Amino acid sequence: MAGQIPDLNATVRAGTGKGAARQARRNGDVPGIVYGGGADPQAINIPFNYLLTMLRKGRFMSTLFNLKIEGQEDVRVICRGVQRDVVKDLPTHIDLMRLKRTSRVNIFIPVEFLNADTCPGVKKGGVLTVVRNEVELDVLAGDIPESITVDLAEAEMGDTISISGVTLPEGAKPVITDRDFVIANVQAPRAVLAEDEDESDEEVAADEVPTAGDEEETEAET
Repeated sequence: MAGQIPDLNATVRAGTGKGAARQARRNGDVPGIVYGGGADPQAINIPFNYLLTMLRKGRFMSTLFNLKIEGQEDVRVICRGVQRDVVKDLPTHIDLMRLKRTSRVNIFIPVEFLNADTCPGVKKGGVLTVVRNEVELDVLAGDIPESITVDLAEAEMGDTISISGVTLPEGAKPVITDRDFVIANVQAPRAVLAEDEDESDEEVAADEVPTAGDEEETEAET
């Protein structure tokens, strides 16, 4: 289970409707609603600056939060909508959905690489290039893994590690299913690649240089 679920602080909003929402905005809050999870919907307020900071961190819509409201038990929620001002593009309302342990959620999980410094490819001078340091997975809200583990113990230079070659936690599956995307690869050093390219260019140039016989045939044809 993931141990670092970020908190999302809110307060109960007294009253509902457009009037209460406008008052919340005048007070420097963003009005919102929490629904689902077998409980009644609840009107809330989240401080504007606090929410804006959270939004600017990125991936707000695919992050599982621990909603904290004073006097109530914490509950896990995920954002299902952020309404914004059409001119300023600033948040004006937020919708949060409560999650049961059996609910499925799309969330980004970090990738942990084992034996990255001791695998054969790196020992031979290769360089590990991480393409994705986290992967979006479809998981159960009550069984979110802390990370995905990729063991590079047998990775050779030139090897590519794709999602199909990674053992995912039980019950988890990638959100992207239409392609076998790359997680990382072990590449040859740039100096080696440059030398190979130079050698290839020299071979091509040598093939293009006409021999003495070729020159005589060309003169004869003209």
